[in-house]
Amino acid sequence: MPETAAQIGLGSKFGIKNGSTYTDTAEVRNITLPGWTRNTVDVTHLQSPDGWAEFIAGLKTASDCTFTINWVPALSDPLVTAFEAGKGEFQIAFPSGTLAMQFAGIVTNYTPGEISPEGALTAQVTIKPSGKPVLATVTPTP
Repeated sequence: MPETAAQIGLGSKFGIKNGSTYTDTAEVRNITLPGWTRNTVDVTHLQSPDGWAEFIAGLKTASDCTFTINWVPALSDPLVTAFEAGKGEFQIAFPSGTLAMQFAGIVTNYTPGEISPEGALTAQVTIKPSGKPVLATVTPTP
């Protein structure tokens, strides 16, 4: 069996599109990437063979992108700005620095977490992709 090509996530980055480039944003602790799902449409009819339900492929949908950040309270927070804008373009760059997932979406949740004496301040973020997330080749950033 060949040696594995698996990687750890250290070095991944989350960015928000600003003009023609993506600006790395926040100290991201973990990310759940958007996935792909497809609806089905029931087209069963009165003469469906052998009494079996029949389906055809429906629309495709991207699942939510969720992540946790180290929350640094600030008057100007790019994720809050994206929330207020109602839409944005986002990128998750993988550790190689040469491949990323890019998608348009809507920030639907931005929740600062619990404050405790010894715990890090964190926030939870959810983005609902709109349209198709794509894997793209990118130029590595230093």
